[in-house]
Amino acid sequence: MTRSELIEKIAAKMPNLTLKDIEGIVSVVFEKLTSALANGDRVEIRGFGAFSIRTRNPRIAINPKNKTRVEVPSKNIIHFKTGKELHSRLNA
Repeated sequence: MTRSELIEKIAAKMPNLTLKDIEGIVSVVFEKLTSALANGDRVEIRGFGAFSIRTRNPRIAINPKNKTRVEVPSKNIIHFKTGKELHSRLNA
């Protein structure tokens, strides 16, 4: 689902809100999620899942094109763990 599809679905369920208001709400939610993760915080949405930051250790990789060794620095990645409700709906 894309952002525009999400906005359309919310607009269909809430006809009293304007499309511009819904776009603003979705933008604020995504901005708050992004800023919380950027600060290293954990974001949990009950029934859906939890987003957290994990650190990937530095490593030595091999470039498949010319077979040279390349140092890959450590980096932060986003980890998602499904909530119980989402997990049960996916595996029902």
